[in-house]
Amino acid sequence: MGGQKGIAFFNDFFSKTVSLTCVSVKKNDVAAAKNYEVLPLLSNSKLRYINIFYFFTLKKLIKEKQVTHLVVEHPYYGWLGFLLKQFCGIKLIIHSHNIESVRFRSIGKWWWRILWQYEKFTYRQANTIFFVTEEDKDFAIAKFNIVSSKCHTITYGIEIEKIPSSEERLYAKKQLQQLHHIGEQEKILLFNGTLDYQPNLDGVEAILKNINPLLLADNNLKYKIIICGKGLPSGYNELKDFGQKNIIYAGFVDDINIYFKGADIFINPVTDGGGIKTKLVEALGNNLSVVSTKSGAIGVPGALTRNKMFVADDFAWADFAKAIRETDTTLDTPVLFFDHFYWGSICKKASVILTEIA
Repeated sequence: MGGQKGIAFFNDFFSKTVSLTCVSVKKNDVAAAKNYEVLPLLSNSKLRYINIFYFFTLKKLIKEKQVTHLVVEHPYYGWLGFLLKQFCGIKLIIHSHNIESVRFRSIGKWWWRILWQYEKFTYRQANTIFFVTEEDKDFAIAKFNIVSSKCHTITYGIEIEKIPSSEERLYAKKQLQQLHHIGEQEKILLFNGTLDYQPNLDGVEAILKNINPLLLADNNLKYKIIICGKGLPSGYNELKDFGQKNIIYAGFVDDINIYFKGADIFINPVTDGGGIKTKLVEALGNNLSVVSTKSGAIGVPGALTRNKMFVADDFAWADFAKAIRETDTTLDTPVLFFDHFYWGSICKKASVILTEIA
């Protein structure tokens, strides 16, 4: 999932500027972390979030390793971070990936108000908060009454510093054409995401019921839509039968980079779920043109993408389909985009902020 990738890449690049130890769940692959230490001390059970004994485990670890700063991913371990701050004298940083209570409200969870109060408490106890979007930062300052000076935007990033070469993209495109029997004159449209996550599944619904019928009505448009992602619910088996309607369900793929490099346009019809859509950032980094809803483009400033990304109002499917037909795929993602979204630059900024915490 995008959030998990975000944590892994942030840690990898962050560890190049600071000495980093990561405490994680037991099921994570420790060997995958090349530049920093991973200690799989946490249970895989959801009950880990209320396990008071972790306080003593981490208190001992903080003392042994002379830890000065504790970064907590998401607000859920806020209570634990607060206790360790009080008893160990460390600086507490909350790395927020969304305003979680708002995200759960958007997908209909009744308990979002309880999380709202807990999230508010957690942010207020932190010395510093890293938000992934300016929108989330401004929201937290206004709604949770957080001191603005301790709020910073540390966005989701990409590993690459520039667009792939035209040779790389052409090679990837030929791979997709051969693998999925796509004609050379057909545009390749891509959507990917974890499909057991409701906002992504709603995006698939929008493709099937709203966007694709509008594209099919244009006899001059030659295209295929590839949908990638694991977790498709059993009730959506009909997706596999949409081949006659220009839709290819690829499921979980071994290497999503081939799809990002080989497609022409990334479509992002997601209208809820909150936070930055990591797949959108990856698509632009790989030089795909993008058509997105307004909600789906949160956290990606238009000034950095220029004509490489078209943003339609949420549920304005006619505008969305028109943009797909008219998008110029020959333009390149601007250099400014990489200045903002490259992980190396992001993590250098984060390390500087940590040194300035009072």
